[in-house]
Amino acid sequence: MRLGGRLQAAIDILAEFERGERPVADVLGDWGAAHRFAGSGDRAAIGNLVHDALRRRRSAAAMLGADTARAAVLGAFLIEHHMTPEALDAALDGDRCAPQPLRAGERQAVAGFVPENLPDAVRADVPDWCVPQLAGSFGEAWPREAAALASRPPLDLRVNRLKAGRDEVLAALAGHGARAAELSPDGVRIAPVEGHGRHPNLAADPAFRDGLFEVQDEGSQLAALFAACGNPAQILDYCAGAGGKTLALSALLGNRGQIFAHDADRRRLRPIRERLLRAGCRNVQLADSAAALGQLAGRMDLVLVDAPCTGSGTWRRRPDSKWRLTPEQLALRMAEQDAILAASASFVRPGGWLAYVTCSLFAAENEERIDAFRAGNGEFSAVAPDQLLARTGIPAERVHRRRGALALSPLGSGTDGFFIAVLARAA
Repeated sequence: MRLGGRLQAAIDILAEFERGERPVADVLGDWGAAHRFAGSGDRAAIGNLVHDALRRRRSAAAMLGADTARAAVLGAFLIEHHMTPEALDAALDGDRCAPQPLRAGERQAVAGFVPENLPDAVRADVPDWCVPQLAGSFGEAWPREAAALASRPPLDLRVNRLKAGRDEVLAALAGHGARAAELSPDGVRIAPVEGHGRHPNLAADPAFRDGLFEVQDEGSQLAALFAACGNPAQILDYCAGAGGKTLALSALLGNRGQIFAHDADRRRLRPIRERLLRAGCRNVQLADSAAALGQLAGRMDLVLVDAPCTGSGTWRRRPDSKWRLTPEQLALRMAEQDAILAASASFVRPGGWLAYVTCSLFAAENEERIDAFRAGNGEFSAVAPDQLLARTGIPAERVHRRRGALALSPLGSGTDGFFIAVLARAA
């Protein structure tokens, strides 16, 4: 497919997404199934165009002066590729599958487009209702922090120190441009894709099959590192899901101690068995029944709560969720977070730690939930951020302070957005 056909496909896919309530991945999958002539390179390029348009939905539409799928796709393409309307015309010339050329009104809008003159929420590409939440976390800096969520994300890997060192993994992935991450001692980063490219399929790489690394955002790696820096011997991963942080904790402990993986939805734990086997984790067992979980009450050195949340910190990777999210869904998540914190606290032994983690940048899911929990649980106090930073060696200037907690963001940390609060139970 030529560029014009890819752009038109992206416009059609975005329009279909906006007509329904399905994740954009499903819409992209349906389009690919119905257009078998499109090769893997075409599908990857179209996916990039759609995701760029979703990341920059408001500013791109404003560039062309219309709130349409066409304006979002073409505007995002001009922004992402630093292209003028004239250059776009030349690139699409003679392509019968291309969208209609830019109209007079669209050209006029592009000529007068000054990003600095846009409202903050438009320039930052976020829904208006999310502004108070972001401002509650970042104050006056929120537009710049939110705008960083509209960039393409890198591909981050965690070296499995149970099987390999970082230099070994870097050597194995040298052909993919892998480099050491800036903050995580076990992190490896492959830069964001450029143009119509795509990240490598590392699941097919022999080093992955041998368990030498896992795909995991650097921020998620740091969250596990902060949680485990008290050298716990008995850990409960209370919302383990597919086990990403469970595996990270197992490696940090060097297969010593004991980690119990639990999730309220047992189906989410299904992938963990294969992952544990591949990674060589021998200090993990599943607490997937009420009886198994009940035996852990009051015994854990560390309870990690990787709470379900809006995922606003992952908008670079899942930009469609930014536009599907509603205030009602946020309220449901807050209620879940309160219930999970209350339930998980009973497993912390006296003197133990409770680590609360979200991949959200919303104050309502982070500081406010910790404040609400501590108001009814006076035996828990915050472990000072300086203590966590000193134990891990993470530079303080790369991490946000949040009322006795830590936060990571694409702008400040170069990671996805994460919030980490560590609370100590009185001995």
